[in-house]
Amino acid sequence: MRTLSSTPREGRSIRPLLLASVADAGEATVALEAGADVLDIKNPREGSLGACPPATVRAIVALRDARARPVRVSAALGDAPDLPGTLALAAAGAAACGVDYLKVGLRGVRREDDAVRLLRAIVRAAREVAPGAGVVAAAYADAAEIGSLPPGALPAVAARAGAAGCLVDTLRKDGRTLFDHLHREDLRRLVSDCRRRGLLCALAGSLSAAHLPI
Repeated sequence: MRTLSSTPREGRSIRPLLLASVADAGEATVALEAGADVLDIKNPREGSLGACPPATVRAIVALRDARARPVRVSAALGDAPDLPGTLALAAAGAAACGVDYLKVGLRGVRREDDAVRLLRAIVRAAREVAPGAGVVAAAYADAAEIGSLPPGALPAVAARAGAAGCLVDTLRKDGRTLFDHLHREDLRRLVSDCRRRGLLCALAGSLSAAHLPI
C-alpha cells in the first residue's frame, strides 16, 4: 500500500510527501533506497494500524539515522479503545524508540469529546518522553459502516487535543479504496481544514500509483 502524506508547509510551498509503510528493517531498506520521505512502521497482521515490537521500531530508526538524507519515521500504536492510560503507556514506549510521529486510530471512539480526551492523554505521555514527537490521529473513510468518528470531525479533534496531524485510512481492506468511500471534494475540504489549523494531513486507503495524479 502506498500512502500520500502532505504537510502544511514544505519550505515556501506545499509539497506532497511519499509515506511508505514498512513492517521490518528489510522493507525499510527498500523504501529508503526508493526515496520515501516517511517510513511508517506498522504490522498489517494486527490491523491497518497494527503495532510492531519495540526492537523492530528501534532497528528501523537506526537505519534512518545512518542515512545522510533526512527521513521521518512514524510508528503505529493500534486502534484506540477508550482506555487513555493504556494508550498513553504505549505512546511513551514508542516515543522512547526515537520515532518522529506516533499514529493512533480512533476506531473505538464515536464522540468528539471522548476522542479529544483520549488523544490528550497520548500527546502528553509522548511529549514527556520525547518533546519533539508528534501524535497523528487516524479516522476511517468507512466510518459510517463501522460506527466510528467521521473523518470530517478529525481536524477539529486533533487541534483541540494538541496532536500534530490527521490521517484518513480505510479499515476494511476489501478491495475498495479511499476514493470509493469519500468524494474528492470531501477530501479537499479535509486537507484544507488541516492546513488552516497547521496540522499535517495524510491520506491512505489501498492507494496505488494510479491514484498519484489525484
